[in-house]
Amino acid sequence: MGDSTAILVCAEPSQRFHNSGKAGFNGWMSDESVANRIAGIDWAAIYASLRERGYATLPPILTAAECAGLIGLYEHRERFRNRIDMTRFRYGVGEYKYFSYPLLPLVEDLRMKLYPRVAPIANEWMEALQIEQTYPATSAEFLARCHEAGQTRPTPLMLRYEAGGYNCLHQDLYGAIVFPFQFAFMLSKPDTDFDGGEFLLVEQRPRAQSRGEAIRMAQGGAILFATQYRPVAGVRGFYRANVRHGVSTIRRGSRFTLGIIFHDAA
Repeated sequence: MGDSTAILVCAEPSQRFHNSGKAGFNGWMSDESVANRIAGIDWAAIYASLRERGYATLPPILTAAECAGLIGLYEHRERFRNRIDMTRFRYGVGEYKYFSYPLLPLVEDLRMKLYPRVAPIANEWMEALQIEQTYPATSAEFLARCHEAGQTRPTPLMLRYEAGGYNCLHQDLYGAIVFPFQFAFMLSKPDTDFDGGEFLLVEQRPRAQSRGEAIRMAQGGAILFATQYRPVAGVRGFYRANVRHGVSTIRRGSRFTLGIIFHDAA
């Protein structure tokens, strides 16, 4: 994920979708609030995985119908502020689009309701790394901080890859203010809609070789991962391990994902 400003190295829970009368929207309704689904996740296990591995996979939060609805929105230009051709910027092969404000209700719900779940561990990581940075309890407060600093452009995005597409390892940094975590949701169905296209994480530790992982997600599921770096326990306390992410080559079909980034762009 990222746009031309990114660093590259290779609504309330009661809100629901309503029929807007436009193609791709009809019949798309959310039966259960996003807040309830998020509350049902074993967050203690998520936090344990973050501390141990620097990332965590989440079970499906989005329904198949919601995934299909989001994919159907991709060609609706009015929903997005910008389109990035990855080949043009040598980011990989594929494209992605940033949502415009106001965000789609489902995207807004995910951003607003996931943030409070990860803000406490974000503060824990800053304390472990002895960084004098704290994050407020709500997304609204954090976004106000971003906007005061001139970071006012929304960063939630959708990414599309066709056969042969991939995403180079990178970090989604859009200004001085960066939230330590972000989510990627799988909208397509692996092994049915596409083959290949594993989510890649590469961790660089000081004076050591890089360590990589290839991760598969179920449709509607997500991965929670470090935006820039994470703390790793060493003999003299914690040290920073730099983290980059990308996508391996899609061998067949089409792969769509939804990225939830909490900091806005300058």
